[in-house]
Amino acid sequence: MKEYYLGVDVGSVSTNIVIMDENNNVVVKKYIRTKGKPIKAIQFGLKEIKEEIGEIEVKGVGTTGSGRYLASILIGADIVKNEITAHAVAALNYIPDVKTILEIGGQDSKIIILRDGIVTDFAMNTVCAAGTGSFLDRQAARLGIDIKEFGELALKSNNPVRIAGRCAVFAESDMIHKQQLGHNQEDIINGLCEALVRNYLSNVGKGKEILAPVIFQGGVAANVGIKRAFEKALDMEVYVPEHYDVMGAIGSAILARNEVKSKESSKFKGFEVADIDYKVKGFECNDCANMCEVIQILAEDKVIARWGDKCGKWTNLSDINLQRLA
Repeated sequence: MKEYYLGVDVGSVSTNIVIMDENNNVVVKKYIRTKGKPIKAIQFGLKEIKEEIGEIEVKGVGTTGSGRYLASILIGADIVKNEITAHAVAALNYIPDVKTILEIGGQDSKIIILRDGIVTDFAMNTVCAAGTGSFLDRQAARLGIDIKEFGELALKSNNPVRIAGRCAVFAESDMIHKQQLGHNQEDIINGLCEALVRNYLSNVGKGKEILAPVIFQGGVAANVGIKRAFEKALDMEVYVPEHYDVMGAIGSAILARNEVKSKESSKFKGFEVADIDYKVKGFECNDCANMCEVIQILAEDKVIARWGDKCGKWTNLSDINLQRLA
């Protein structure tokens, strides 16, 4: 029987889930909008996977992303790793000698520097929107075009205009000014792509030694205009992997495979978790001056996990009936 591994990457914008086989091939992948409901997104993804490929034996599970601990509790993960590690492992699976990873998502971006297959440096941007996919989404909406057409239109530009890209607010004002001057849409779009790349390299990539091979991943890697802008700015080829949009999930699945080699069985709770009625409830603990906000997850009125307390008083308790905390 074939062995399969599950990788889950829960972020603020998207929840990505992949099933990989023992040869690190992606069997099925799901890119789901989180919409502020990570539990529902995870359950929806698992349900779709089960309907698509039926019952399979999952030998290992890994989780990553900002919601990695929540996902781990829900589905039963064998390993929980941060996004930097997961993205690096996935990139190394495609290009074993990769030295630079450019990753741009909907709400944040990061750069990862590797040497000899080891992460030696990284940086993240979670503050300025001008270096993320949400910036392009807003400008596409303002221009009245589908974001899926954004990159292709940028490639048609013959005379790109320079748009201030240091700040999302200034970039938007500058774009409107360029429209008023009569520049055509393709040139403005290309200017926006180059502005985002300049922002990324001067912010996230500041002080970093960017060497080839370079791999570009994250949802924005679908934009061929951004890819070309990176190649122009760096004067080197930028590689976009086939599954650029779910690399975090791929990395966590590979990590899970390595983790379970020394174990007899996985902690995976099964695809049935998609049908469990989970609830999230928070309360403030007044037992000391810390006044911690404790978050708890309940499954059918049973508390299955808690976190948020500094002393561990609540975290160390499990399977307590909800009535005790009411």
